[in-house]
Amino acid sequence: DFKPVSYGFRPRRRAQDAIAEIHALGTRNHHWVFEADIAACFDELAHSAIMERVRTRIVDKRVLALIKAFLKAGIMSTDGTVRNSEAGTPQGGILSPLLANIALTVLDAHFCAKWDSHGSAYRREVHRKRGGATYRIVRYADDFVIMVVGTKAHADALWDEVADVIAPLGLRLSAEKSRVCHLDEG
Repeated sequence: DFKPVSYGFRPRRRAQDAIAEIHALGTRNHHWVFEADIAACFDELAHSAIMERVRTRIVDKRVLALIKAFLKAGIMSTDGTVRNSEAGTPQGGILSPLLANIALTVLDAHFCAKWDSHGSAYRREVHRKRGGATYRIVRYADDFVIMVVGTKAHADALWDEVADVIAPLGLRLSAEKSRVCHLDEG
């Protein structure tokens, strides 16, 4: 069910595949890049958001109860005490990467829908000639880039748009690890 733009923790998909996609988009006029990282994604992901996304695909109550128990298992500190967790996925947990991918599909779906809304290549070109921009996302787990055919202003506007998309998940962008740059800048 994952979109093809998602590369992290999936069979037959590697970080090198995501990099190759970024290079390919760069050769097709996607010159502005919104490079982003989600701050403490595995620690702050809202349990309710994860379960809501999982429920859209899984209806077996036993499986849902098992996933909920996994999320609520708590965190053991160095002194051996267990602290309850109200958010996040267990660090190093076997399901954590999958659950984060499931939750972050909202980001993939949002930007794929924007791309699809323009329809054909001709309609996308008309949209750009009228001053609009087109966007392609490439995501590897909680790190992603949004490649922009447009201006720096179009790329800068993505800060608020992405923040609005991930806020219901209990997530926020890392200001230190996120930036807008031109492809020539590296």
